[in-house]
Amino acid sequence: MAETVAGMSLERKVGQLFMPVLYGSRADAAHAENRARFGVGTPAEVVRRYHLGGAILFPWAGNVEDAGQVAALTRGLQKAAELPLAIGADQENGLVSRLSPLITDMPGSMAVGATGRAEDAYDAARVTGEELLALGVNLDFAPVADVNVDPANPVIGSRSYGSDPARVAEMVGAAVDGFHQAGVAAAAKHFPGHGDTKVDSHSGLPVIRHSPAKWAKLDAPPFRAAIERGVDVVMSAHVVMPELDRSGAPATLSKRILTGLLRDELGYEGVVSTDALDMAGVREKYGDAEVAVRAVLAGVDLLLMPPDLPKAYQAVLGAVRSGRITRERLDLSVTRLLTMKAARGILSAAPAGDPAGLRSAEHRAVAQAIADRAVTAVRGGGRLPLKGDVLVTGPVARRLAGMIDGAQAVVTGDTPTAGQIAAARAAAARADAVVVTTADAGPAQARLVAAMAGTGKTLALVSTAAPYELTRLRGADVALAVYAGGEASLRAAAKVLTGSLKPGGDLPVTLTGR
Repeated sequence: MAETVAGMSLERKVGQLFMPVLYGSRADAAHAENRARFGVGTPAEVVRRYHLGGAILFPWAGNVEDAGQVAALTRGLQKAAELPLAIGADQENGLVSRLSPLITDMPGSMAVGATGRAEDAYDAARVTGEELLALGVNLDFAPVADVNVDPANPVIGSRSYGSDPARVAEMVGAAVDGFHQAGVAAAAKHFPGHGDTKVDSHSGLPVIRHSPAKWAKLDAPPFRAAIERGVDVVMSAHVVMPELDRSGAPATLSKRILTGLLRDELGYEGVVSTDALDMAGVREKYGDAEVAVRAVLAGVDLLLMPPDLPKAYQAVLGAVRSGRITRERLDLSVTRLLTMKAARGILSAAPAGDPAGLRSAEHRAVAQAIADRAVTAVRGGGRLPLKGDVLVTGPVARRLAGMIDGAQAVVTGDTPTAGQIAAARAAAARADAVVVTTADAGPAQARLVAAMAGTGKTLALVSTAAPYELTRLRGADVALAVYAGGEASLRAAAKVLTGSLKPGGDLPVTLTGR
């Protein structure tokens, strides 16, 4: 590895630190956004111009159309690269699933946490990893290692395995093992912890006032577990923890946190990645060029999604040339990145496998088994199964009703209107039981639930998000948590509502006043 690094030009070394979003569905096809942002038309040209070490795929960038197209795109990107690329995706499953519906619809982290089985965390990661690799994606920005203790957390919620540090640590460690079994690099996020905040770092800069002792007890255990299992990447959080770094720097730019805490105290030797650098939480104080330089100085190796790649690349290159970033420091990051790629076979493996095997019957069965085990009766499990004619209403009513024989549906969307609520009330008059699906229920969904409770019919709620919302929704005879709105989770809910499955999940978070 030392010989490889020594033989690289300065420009190539700097390029290895960057993982931007590239635009378009083909590596060799020009896209206006690439020309506007990078000065060249095709994704392949961007890879070559900036000597990139990686790229991350998103549907909104036009990268994801179908399985064959994604596999061809990743092969084309690899062909353009001087050294094999780390090709990443944000495929946590559940709420954050960038490559769905191309791959198996796996329940998300909180559903896995509800099963209480580390084997489920392992299997979910293994299946997801195998399918990502078939598409040419060799780095998954998962698992989420945040311990979600704030019910009002707007950014983590059901992305977390739960609120118990020991359970989250067990699941995170098992997930890392699962990704590695599949041959995919894993990234634990968001260090030093993003589970206790009411601010979304996509739109602001959260401040978390955990003392060092509280951090060590609450936030650190999942990251320790990931490190013990050899996690390849640890992603930073755009959060301020003033008790850990009194300078007030966000963790992404904090040497005290990324080097002193993560490396020196926890003993982590792998790659440190930023969270997306286009997020407001890290852009509030410094410009896009300075943020990239400060991140490297703090201990970052991988600069993810810089909003202005040319500016950030030139800034880091200039900082190395001026001595602000030493060449030894740059070489250390490049060595870590190449070591990670070597460990996961990226430097030697074929760019993409065969996407024909995606969503296999075996993989779908794994997803369904996890979803079945996750269903949790928060209230009224003894009132099941539902009897007689069933009406389903709420955001995913049509999909759930299609899984219950004879059920009718009144679809409302996430924000039910007065007219939709009236239509649901009229339909409920002809039913014996009503099911309301909820998802991060706000006032409008609460009005729908209240209206259905007022009909006097047996009322069941099915929460497809973090279950905290169930504490705000009153009047239901039954409340189930399935933690996600994917096919497997809804099918599991249908089984429980109709009596073919007993709810056996265990709440992975604490609910007050349920």
